[in-house]
Amino acid sequence: MAVRTSDSGPKAAAATATRLPYRADLDGVRGLAIALVVVFHVWFGRVSGGVDVFLALSGFFFVGTLLRVAESHAPLDPRPVLRRVGRRLFPPLIVVLLGTTVAAVALLPYTQWFRVAEQTGASLLFMQNWHLARTASDYLAADPMVSPLQHLWSISVQGQFYLGALLVVFGAVWVLRRRSLPSRGPLAVLLALLTAASLTYAILADVPQSWRYYDSAARMWELTLGGVFACVIPWLRIPRPLRIVLGAAGLAVLFLCGVLIDGNSLFPGPWALVPVGAAMALILGGHTPTGDGTADTPTARWLSSVPLVRLGSVAYALYLWHWPVLIGYLVIRETPSVGPLGGLAVIVISLVLAEATTRWLENPIRRSDSGRMRTVLVASVTVFGLVLMAASASWTTHVARQDGVLERVVALTPDRYPGAAALTGFADAEPQPVQPPLLVAHLDLPPATLDHCIAQHTNREPLTCTYGDPLSTRRMVLAGGSHSEQWLAALDTIGKERGFRIDTYLKVGCPLSDPLAPLTEESPTVECDTWSVKVLAELQADPPDYLFTTSTRTKDEGEGPGDFTPFWYVDLWRTLDEYGIPVVAIRDNPWLFHGDTRYRAADCLAGGGSSDSCGVARSDALDPVDPAIEASAFSPNVSLIDLSDSLCRANTCRVIEGNVLIYRDDNHLTTTYVRTMTPDLDEQLGPATGWW
Repeated sequence: MAVRTSDSGPKAAAATATRLPYRADLDGVRGLAIALVVVFHVWFGRVSGGVDVFLALSGFFFVGTLLRVAESHAPLDPRPVLRRVGRRLFPPLIVVLLGTTVAAVALLPYTQWFRVAEQTGASLLFMQNWHLARTASDYLAADPMVSPLQHLWSISVQGQFYLGALLVVFGAVWVLRRRSLPSRGPLAVLLALLTAASLTYAILADVPQSWRYYDSAARMWELTLGGVFACVIPWLRIPRPLRIVLGAAGLAVLFLCGVLIDGNSLFPGPWALVPVGAAMALILGGHTPTGDGTADTPTARWLSSVPLVRLGSVAYALYLWHWPVLIGYLVIRETPSVGPLGGLAVIVISLVLAEATTRWLENPIRRSDSGRMRTVLVASVTVFGLVLMAASASWTTHVARQDGVLERVVALTPDRYPGAAALTGFADAEPQPVQPPLLVAHLDLPPATLDHCIAQHTNREPLTCTYGDPLSTRRMVLAGGSHSEQWLAALDTIGKERGFRIDTYLKVGCPLSDPLAPLTEESPTVECDTWSVKVLAELQADPPDYLFTTSTRTKDEGEGPGDFTPFWYVDLWRTLDEYGIPVVAIRDNPWLFHGDTRYRAADCLAGGGSSDSCGVARSDALDPVDPAIEASAFSPNVSLIDLSDSLCRANTCRVIEGNVLIYRDDNHLTTTYVRTMTPDLDEQLGPATGWW
């Protein structure tokens, strides 16, 4: 993924620039890093640290390229550098995006094309990391629902760094040249300051890990540190014994990093210094005092071996291909993991595609003497890139225009779309086209989300809005995460009809809890815990008549079928009892899964499934008896509501009832279906509150 040392500098400066020799050991480092990335992604679902090594090497190589231009006293023209980097990055990227798009259209239901199209456009613009940060994607183990383009976040970070480094380095050199000052020392200091600033931000920024992982500002220190080493390495004279130790230590750390450190939850904070430090140790360990590129230590000689250097030569293409191939395998086999033989097949296919891409695309573009082959290839992939961008933009625009369909969904007539009423036996209807439409089902969101009244991942402060009858003296608080929020549409209607006010305290991914342990920034639940503590303080200061929240959760993978009441729910109920706040707790809805794989209802239906085949067995999703009954036995302030019979039949929880789609994804209800459950909720909420 890094720019090669042999590809650096514009032609005008090639003759006069002070050029570092080609170091085969660093190509070997790239080969080893990509091997670790692929193996850990395919078989272990963990972050190996290899991507961080790539980022550090990219900073080292690219800043070295710019320094050679600066020290050659050639004009500071960014265009040759940009052309060279563009020819290096874009053609393989476009080919992989094109292949992935074609495969997605062939293999995935049309309801998933929007996600692929959206991320294709983001990747072509080197903005994929920001897209993933915004959508809070997890870069962990692959499964069929994960985007085949998720790994391209690091390519986007590199592209942004190249532009930023070009501006910073050339800008600084321009200033230094005007004062007849040398470039290398001041640039080392400037890059060191930027490194310190970025690392400080990565450590102290008040943002969730799901954002921090993809944040360019938090990642940039990994590249600028490589740039610092590019500045100072010609001055270093490291004794061979010390270089042997550095090389051996760096190699050992690189092998053990992914095993011992959970990079997904710890990078790019201080723990990322482990793989980045290993990369710097290997750079120093292979740097001879004479600077002739000779591999004179055991580690450098091993890294310079033909297999690793060969693997390093295809590292960029292999990185691009391995993730889409992995996701494609999982989609075709309909399995959440590859297994030993399947993983081997994924790796072999990825290697073949990487070799073909490197041999027939990258190398001719980079090494063509006549330029004719380069021109043809560059022109061809440019056309493909433009077509791909246009197609992606067209599809995302088409889906965006479907938003208006949801406005009509609100006005569905109950005689044609009875929803839950058909399930409970109070209504029947002839088959109609399912609503909301599958293509926009994920946009059928609760009122709080549409009103921007649910705290996002980056917000720890309570955020409240009022629904129902805002003038009523009877007050109910709806608190928790998205599974509490999804009942708001029905509660809002009931509140208006029955005359009570609803205040919301909602946060994405955070059931309300009473944290018993002290709050620390290192805690994986610090975002939710901090928010919960502040919400509880407001509730204690101004107690509502009732608090409405969830009472159960679906059991996690490996814990068996059914649902359960977490102990922290019970702790919360006891705390609320101390505050004198009664609780109305509703049983959570069934989640959609086959075996260990979760799936979206719309995807299953668009792929040819039926309401029954896309559903889940009731015995798999729900315990025979609501587990909250036993859990709340010693909590007299808790009243329970169970609407499972409004969601499931005796043996099956289907995904369509009364012509209405029940799920907007794999675990949340569509707001349209929740509205059809309003009478059922009203029937149980009255006795639970005693208000009617």
